[in-house]
Order: sequence, then structure tokens, then C-alpha cells
Amino acid sequence: MLETVGLTAAEGDVYRLLIIAGAASAEEIAGRCDLSAPVVRRLLLALETKGLAYEVEDSPGWFEAVPPEDALLPRLQRRSDDLEQTRVAVLDLVETYRRSARTPGAGEAIEIISGAAALRQRLRQFQDGTRHEMLWFCKAGYVAMSPESNEEQFAAHARGVLYRALYEQAYFDDPGAVDNVVKGVLVGEVARAVPKLPLRMGIADRSLAVLTLNSADAPGNPRDLRAAVVRRSSLLEALIALFEHYWEVGAPLRVTEEGRIGGADPADPAAPVGEDRHLLSLMVAGMTDEAIAGQLHVSKRTVQRRIQGLMNLAGVVTRMQLGWHAARRDWL
Repeated sequence: MLETVGLTAAEGDVYRLLIIAGAASAEEIAGRCDLSAPVVRRLLLALETKGLAYEVEDSPGWFEAVPPEDALLPRLQRRSDDLEQTRVAVLDLVETYRRSARTPGAGEAIEIISGAAALRQRLRQFQDGTRHEMLWFCKAGYVAMSPESNEEQFAAHARGVLYRALYEQAYFDDPGAVDNVVKGVLVGEVARAVPKLPLRMGIADRSLAVLTLNSADAPGNPRDLRAAVVRRSSLLEALIALFEHYWEVGAPLRVTEEGRIGGADPADPAAPVGEDRHLLSLMVAGMTDEAIAGQLHVSKRTVQRRIQGLMNLAGVVTRMQLGWHAARRDWL
């Protein structure tokens, strides 16, 4: 079991017995297992060399175990780091091979990725290689990369890459979600909101897509995460068309100079202004009354009263009608 951290099975058994005993000689350890005292002594000396045991200073021939958290956990972390670096190197070689292939076969249109760590690494490479446009479906929560850790997006903006992002209603219930959207829009992201999105997806330069395969609303264990990389194919064309369909019906998310979701006051003299305009933008984005109240630092009852006032102003009787009216008259 401990071979992963450099111990043989026999060394692992002796180390465990030494931990149980607290301090023991080779003879005492031999009395608790099927090994002879000379063999146990060689194993104890091997453990000492590997930093897992030491000879008691005033009791020659007696050994004590170094605590596992001091002796084994650092070894395990180093192995984990080495394995991660190797995995990244292999992924890079695989990608280099695919890019160098002159005539990729039909079977290379789809590649399956396993695990959140692998998907996170691919998403970073995915954005680093983008030169023109990134398209995003942003669902609530995240399964591989948190929005605030996505530094690649800002590097891409600096290169002139256009980001178009669609956010579903539940996304804004996440802590800090509105701030993350505002931060992206301020550096050039074009954002819209829709009631619900069918999957998590990104499309780079209309030539490569990454999408999760697990149930969109139940990511589960990160190790069980499965994702697909889709290259140029009819499937990729369908995914692009899916994005454009949702984009057409999405409500624009603009940001004011004060760093809030809203927009410049329109020419319509009957249009709402100030806090009411901000509230309307948040409502059309799909945020709940509780989330809007938190953003505006008012009560839920105040939010509901203001929304009713906006409905009266627009001459409509439902929130859906209010959203349609606001989009049609450029109140957003």
C-alpha cells in the first residue's frame, strides 16, 4: 500500500508495527511478525535511511518512528506534484501531435477528458490559444475553474480576443457572481442573460469547443467529471448554432460607470432611471428578488414594490411582459 511513497511491503509492515510499539528493538518487532530479528534490523536501518525512523540516542538498538504526517505526507505531495507535471507534459505532447497531424481522421473530431483537474488544464490551454473570439455558456456554480481564478480571460482580452458570455438565471445566486460579471464586462466582455442554459460550454474561434458531459445541474465528484473537446465537424457547427440561438434571445447586461449592472440612460423620457433602472437590469438578468435585494441593499418587499411600479410604468401585468417591453424600448 505504501509503495507509492517509496516503501516496500516489508518496510511498510515494520513501520506500522514500530508506530504501534512507540519504541522497539529489532527483536521486539520480530516477535510481532514472521520476520527474523536480523531481517527486521535491516528493515529498520532502511527506514532510518528513508527518514521514517531513528535510533534512540540513549538506547542503542532501539528505534522510534517518525510521525507519518512528517515522514509520508511530504513524500505523497511530491509524488502528486510530479504526477501532475507529467500529466500536463503528456497533454501538451498529445495536443502538439494533433496540431501537427496533416490529415486528422474523423475519429479525432471528439476527445473525452476525465476529471476536473484535466478539464481545468485544458480550459487554460484552450483560452491561451484563442486569437479572435470566445463564446461561453455560464451555468450556476462551477465544476473545474472558478470565475475569479480565470486569469486567462484577462490575458486574452489584452490580446484583443472578444468574449461573448451567456449567463443563466441561477448563476447570479452564487456569491460574488455579479461582481465577476461586472469585472469581465469592464475589460471588454459582452454579456447577456437567459432564464436557463442546457449545458456548460466554451467555443474558441469557432474551431474548437469544450463542453461537460455530466448532468448540467449535478456535477457530482470532480473525479467523475467528463467533458468533450469537439473539433471542426457538423457537431461543432450545431453547438455554434445553439449558442447563437440563445444569444439572440438573451437580455444584454451592461455596466455603469459606477461598476453596477445597468446602462446609460436611454433617450425615452418615460424610461426608468437610477436605482429603478439598475433593478430592472437585475430582474431581466434573472436574479431572484432576494438576490436583487442583496445587491441594492434593500428589503425584498421594497424590490417587489419597485417592480410593480415598473410594471405600472410600462403598462403591463407580468414580469415577462415587463422584460419584453424593456428590451423593445431599450430600457436596459
